[in-house]
Parts: sequence; C-alpha cells; structure tokens
Amino acid sequence: MRYRGGPTPRSVRGALAKLDETLLMSLPPFSRLDRPQIRAILEQAKPRRYEERTAVFGEGLPAERFYLLLDGYIRVVRTTRDGEQVIALHIPPGQLFGIAPAIGRDTYPATAVCASEVLVLSWPVRLWPEFIAKYDGFATETYRTLGARLGEIHNRVAELATNAVEQRVAAALLRLVNQSGRRAPEGIEIAFPITRADIAEMTGTTLHTVSRLLAAWERDGLVRSTRRHVTVTAPHRLVVLSGVAE
Repeated sequence: MRYRGGPTPRSVRGALAKLDETLLMSLPPFSRLDRPQIRAILEQAKPRRYEERTAVFGEGLPAERFYLLLDGYIRVVRTTRDGEQVIALHIPPGQLFGIAPAIGRDTYPATAVCASEVLVLSWPVRLWPEFIAKYDGFATETYRTLGARLGEIHNRVAELATNAVEQRVAAALLRLVNQSGRRAPEGIEIAFPITRADIAEMTGTTLHTVSRLLAAWERDGLVRSTRRHVTVTAPHRLVVLSGVAE
C-alpha cells in the first residue's frame, strides 16, 4: 500500500480552474450554495490525482486535510486489534471523506485506499470550522453522509454476526453493484477493479471461500469474474441468496 499520490500536473490544476461551479451544485455538500460561494471554496482547494491502490492517508495519522472525491472510488480500510485489515466500505464520487473534524478527531479513523485511479480536491482542516459556519447546508449534508456510512457499517457488523458466508458475499456484491454498477453486455459490472481477496476482507472470510463461491456462481450463471473484475449477471437470484428477499 503506497502513501504517495501522483503529481499534480498542469492539466489537473487547469481542470480545477475551468471546473464549472454548476457541476458541484448537484453534490450534497454544495447543493445549497450559489456559484460565487462554490468558486470561493474551489479557490482554496488543492487538486490531486492518485493511482489505484495508493493510500490517500493512513489510519491513526494526523488529520491535516479533508477531501472531496471528484472521480474514482475510495476503499475505506480499518485495522483490527489482531492486525488484520478489514474493508469497511467504499466511497463513490461526489462525497467528502477524511472528515475527521466532523467526528471530533484529530487523527484519521481509517485508511483511505484508491480502489481505482482517483481525482480529489482537498482543503486544510483549519478551514473546516469556517466551512461549517459560513456555508449553508455544508454541515447538514456532511452529517447526513456520516449517518449513512455509520448505518452501512452497522449493517455490515450485523451481517458478520448473523449471516452465513454465502449470504455475506452475495450482499457485498449487491452493495457494490448498487454503489457503482454500470451496464455491461453480460449484466451489471462493478465499476472499479476488485479482487477476490478484497471481497474476502469485506465479508470476514477467506480467499479460498470467496473463490469457491464465485466459481460455483459462475457455473450457475449468477456472475462472471476475472482476476480483478466482477459482473453480476443475475442480480435477482443474488438478492435471494443474500437473504434480503426474506
């Protein structure tokens, strides 16, 4: 896992300068702001590109900046007391992350790893109180996002405690399809690279078990998988396997 982002080339800096404020108006943190307010926020932002599997920041490190994901997907990874890494959730484009000040922390509670190549904007945490106080809706939407993530993590914990492995893996694939799915000739493809080891970390099981399940589901026509990509070909059957239909 690398902690070094790619350089910020002139093309990225230029993209920030040319970024139309209206593109951000549809994003929850900015939905109640006018164009001059958004432009003022953008002028204080630092754009940066990160390569796939690079860590934007690490769990326990000082929280120096907070981020907005413009493109790509972020994988949130927590380390257990036993030293095992667990994928807590995935963050799609258009959302804030690394918002440690929102939960009263001065360190990051998890590691943010790029599930694909990503483009982010970031601001120093010293601006957080100003953004909360000055920009209408910024705090409300931020805490709404936090609430949704906590709800997802709560559901994941409940799954780990009560559901069989087959149900957990099916539910994990459905979540990823709902968050990032894109139409493909054979079904709905998860939009970013994901390995069987990643799925094992998400579901609290072993690589062998995930490989066995995916192989069986592929024979039965539920999924198509390669080393780093998964396409769900029969989502309704996967829903039944997940137990959601019950």
